[in-house]
Amino acid sequence: MHLKRLSLLNYKNFDTREFEFDAKINCLVGPNGVGKTNVLDSIYHLAFGKSYFNPVTTQNIRHGAEFFVIEGVFTKDGREESMVCSFKKGSKKVLKRNGKVYDRISDHIGQVPLVIVSPADRDLILEGSEVRRKFMDGVISQSDKEYLQDVLGYHKLVSQRNALLKYFAANRTFDKDSLAVYNHQLHTLGTRIYEKRLAFMLEFTPIFIAQYKAISGGDEPVSLRYQSQLESAALSDLLLENQEKDRLLQYTSQGIHKDDLSMEIEGYPIKKFGSQGQQKSFLIALKFAQFQFMKAQLSGMPILLLDDIFDKLDEGRVAHIVNLVNQDLFGQIFISDTHGERTEETVKQIHQTYALIAL
Repeated sequence: MHLKRLSLLNYKNFDTREFEFDAKINCLVGPNGVGKTNVLDSIYHLAFGKSYFNPVTTQNIRHGAEFFVIEGVFTKDGREESMVCSFKKGSKKVLKRNGKVYDRISDHIGQVPLVIVSPADRDLILEGSEVRRKFMDGVISQSDKEYLQDVLGYHKLVSQRNALLKYFAANRTFDKDSLAVYNHQLHTLGTRIYEKRLAFMLEFTPIFIAQYKAISGGDEPVSLRYQSQLESAALSDLLLENQEKDRLLQYTSQGIHKDDLSMEIEGYPIKKFGSQGQQKSFLIALKFAQFQFMKAQLSGMPILLLDDIFDKLDEGRVAHIVNLVNQDLFGQIFISDTHGERTEETVKQIHQTYALIAL
């Protein structure tokens, strides 16, 4: 799949703008603030029905406007497909594929397989466990719709169980049978999610390690480990054992919503001991591994968005990334950079067609 044309209306800093793209490599160049990242985000928006950088939909409307429209024409298996995402203040977001409106935006996930690499990804290392769980969920969901529905259902149950615990505390009452209903449902969904996350990480981790080795030159051992409370006991047992604790806390303290990923370099947490270059290499390796995993699962080439990835990388690491791309393991690629000459010199080393788009 590749994106042929993109049309933006009142999206972020654009009033109206149209783009034609190359089937292989597209370089968006220009100074900071002209909207390079916004173009990439609009493509992401078409794939996921939401912004990668700003989840508040109204804040993606151009200042002073009342709505935005993003329209993309994709080529898939030799035929054209149209994707339109629009939003008007006070109304529900609308996502259409070939003119048909989705009842649930979640039903669209996986139709436009896509991986984004951005400076914002540093949150995967620096922020809390929720960001890393969302990364796992995002990768698995693009090829497993049942998994996505399980995750959505699980979080809804946790919210309902938490509301029940707060009700018990506010009314100085307790009904273990009501709580047991939620425990049973959480156990069923949570166990299924845990097993899929575990299977995913067993397959994903070796791909990630190989990608990091290719990017860094192979001198720095890294590790990625899935951590879950369900490693030690069944979720039903954990919920029962921690029932009194949950009553006091008024929230659900056990479950797959507490899962995390341990990220280490040379045996130490990369958050504390990794340099900026090492952390960026780690993140790019994560996303390139995501790309390779998805390509195998979907039997096709996801679109790859590279937002300002050459910053803070030494020439050696840049050369390794260029070599990876040059192996024709990737499909359509979008690269944003403030240095047009640097980008053009880089893509000239890749034996693919490319377009240089100045903003």
